[in-house]
Amino acid sequence: MDVTQPIRAKVTVPTDPERAFELFTNKMGTWWPVESYSRAVSEFEHEDVEVAELVFQARMGGSILERMTDGRVLPWAEVIAWQPPQRVVLSWRPHSLPEPPTELEVTFAARAGATSVELEHRGWERLSDEFRANLHEIYARGWPFTLRCFAEAGRDVASS
Repeated sequence: MDVTQPIRAKVTVPTDPERAFELFTNKMGTWWPVESYSRAVSEFEHEDVEVAELVFQARMGGSILERMTDGRVLPWAEVIAWQPPQRVVLSWRPHSLPEPPTELEVTFAARAGATSVELEHRGWERLSDEFRANLHEIYARGWPFTLRCFAEAGRDVASS
């Protein structure tokens, strides 16, 4: 596998693009699997802390922030393109290492009573070789799982 190539994943959510976009952004903290994918898990696993809240500041220039039970606030990403309900692009850096951010683009398109949500995680060539190889593998496994969590939450939204 070429670890400089973008990672792509997609899912269909049984709701309109407006509600899917709202769920992905403003309500990210309700469906994101923080027990598997968070800075509390990856960087502070040996400390007695957990994720208290995941906040998506839904606006251009906003951030995704992980609030921990000990009061620390850890940034994950910055919104660099904001086009509701079609597209959001993030400068993605959910770690504290001296590595540059990658880029995450998520698009939302109406498809026969549902929404097709496509994710592209790119910019791997910016990272150091060792960091890139490890991180690319984690995200190649993680994005499909994370989008399944999102789709499940979307089914709950559609049925309510």
